[in-house]
Amino acid sequence: MSEAVELDWEYLADLADKVAYGIAQSWSVVEKEDVKQEILTHAYAHRKKIEEVYGKEDYLWQIFKKAGTQYASRERDYRDLEDDQYFYTVEEAKLALRTLLYTSEEFSGMIGRDDDLLKCRVTDNLYTARLDMEAALNKLPERYRTLLMRRHVLGLPYESDADRKATSRALLALARQMNRDTRSAPRPYEIPVGV
Repeated sequence: MSEAVELDWEYLADLADKVAYGIAQSWSVVEKEDVKQEILTHAYAHRKKIEEVYGKEDYLWQIFKKAGTQYASRERDYRDLEDDQYFYTVEEAKLALRTLLYTSEEFSGMIGRDDDLLKCRVTDNLYTARLDMEAALNKLPERYRTLLMRRHVLGLPYESDADRKATSRALLALARQMNRDTRSAPRPYEIPVGV
């Protein structure tokens, strides 16, 4: 049985501060002190793991960076949900991806075709979703694009369990990128600063 390691929380707080500074510089949605607090909370909750790698600063750095980055990602996703702009879900990203089965002309001919005075299906948002999806898809890594096209456009089966998991991650990445792109695009009603 290994000896219990006494953790120097002042040392860990200093390391967490350094990691938090880097994360706060990269992620505009978080403050350094909040990231540091989250890292230390994570370290306390996972003391056993911290004790195992204590003294190996590179491992501690990786653990702290992962905890801080996950916190920043959660904060960004929460902000995205709470703002006044549309938020694409993974299912909507998948539906938009499946519209690539159709040419632009075929797709535009489908929109609103089944609407009449008694019933109306909302399909116009699929056109916008398709445009957002195409822009986001080009920003994903090649492997993710290939997996998404194979599964959701061509309908081919997964080649392995690893591909199934990677495709799921790729779909999540696509939805996140679609949301990121819609938030970074200038809004037509915003007045430029200094005007």
